[in-house]
Amino acid sequence: MQMAEESSGKLGNWRGALLRYVRSGQPDLTNRQMALLLVAGQEEGPHTVRGLAARLGVSKPVVTRALNSLSGLGLVQRRRDERDRRSVFVDLTPDGDAFLADFAALIDDHGGEA
Repeated sequence: MQMAEESSGKLGNWRGALLRYVRSGQPDLTNRQMALLLVAGQEEGPHTVRGLAARLGVSKPVVTRALNSLSGLGLVQRRRDERDRRSVFVDLTPDGDAFLADFAALIDDHGGEA
C-alpha cells in the first residue's frame, strides 16, 4: 500500500507540474520533443542527430522531425561541424535555456494550485 501512496504522490506532483505547464502558455511540446530538449540542455555535448537518436532509442528521421519543430520554436539551433561539414551539432538557444528554467520552476512550484 505504501508503494501505491508513494506513486500517487509522485504522479500528483507530475500532474500538478503538467497542469501548470499547460496553463503557462508555453509551446505544447510532445514527450519526444521535451526529451530531446532535456537531453540537449542537461547532458554533456556536443549533440548530433545520430547521438540524440541513439540516446532516445529512436531513428534519425524521428529526431530530425522533432528538431525541426523545436528549431521552428526557436528552442534549438543546428550548426555545422567546421572540421567535418557532414556533421551537424544541436545546441539549445537562449530561449531553449529559458524554456527549461521556466519548466523547472513549474515542477518546483508546489505551492500553486494544480
